[in-house]
Amino acid sequence: MKPLRKEDIQQEVFDLYDDYAHNKIDRRQFVEKLSVFAVGGITITSLLSFISPNYVDTLLVDPKDSKLNSDYITYESPQGGGTIKGLLSMPKKTKEKLPGIIVVHENRGLNPYIEDVGRRAAIEGFISLAPDALTPLGGYPGNDDDGRALQRQRDRYEMLEDFIAAYNYLKNHKNCNGKIGVVGFCFGGWIANMMAVKVPTLSAAVPFYGGQPSAEDTAKIKAPLLIQYAELDTRVNAGWQAYEAALKEYNKTYTTYIYPGVNHGFHNNTTPRYDEAAATLAWKRTIDFFKNKLQ
Repeated sequence: MKPLRKEDIQQEVFDLYDDYAHNKIDRRQFVEKLSVFAVGGITITSLLSFISPNYVDTLLVDPKDSKLNSDYITYESPQGGGTIKGLLSMPKKTKEKLPGIIVVHENRGLNPYIEDVGRRAAIEGFISLAPDALTPLGGYPGNDDDGRALQRQRDRYEMLEDFIAAYNYLKNHKNCNGKIGVVGFCFGGWIANMMAVKVPTLSAAVPFYGGQPSAEDTAKIKAPLLIQYAELDTRVNAGWQAYEAALKEYNKTYTTYIYPGVNHGFHNNTTPRYDEAAATLAWKRTIDFFKNKLQ
């Protein structure tokens, strides 16, 4: 049997996966609903395998890249989960202090994709910190299903404090110039939005398909925003109209891109929701934005 291609998969399958990945249905319901699409030689096993993350073959930056220093550190988050583990990455040969980027994971902890994004940022000349909000529960458990289950055990506002503490750690790092941006994906997109609300000295925020703050919170934002959405992501996009109205009402600095024909998670190159053209463009815009705002 020929291997599955993205073009073989109906949009409803991606929508089902989104429901599953965001805890709207459990695994039994997901598999049961997925069985409807196991036709014409396509099995449930092949569908599950195809749509699940592939962390083995998708890293864009070698964790041992000779141009980087990339290692785990811990920092204190007294208002959050206590001592938090994160991946700190920076270019190896640099004489000047670097701008910083906090990289915020999705709703499943610090998995290999997010670690890779942290290293991608470092390759571009930044010092990046990718925290693991699952640290108080033992850290990312090695698979996303268990990661999601663990993350549901934590309060999201307490986790927000963990990423604010990461900002403070990076701001005071000897290799950082004190200008910090944040980029986050899904849950991390909400964190990026909320850090713009909660951290008056944040220099820039890039939420990818993230939940939106209230109008009252939007009024407190001082950082410029680069907001990135997927056209097919009706769940998250439902909050955009109200968010945009508040951004306009309070005269905030923001740029928004809605990438046509792509799904929630289009930047994540470990699943078939990935769209290479949109992801490449969105990341270029992200790096250009940070270089403009953090130098």
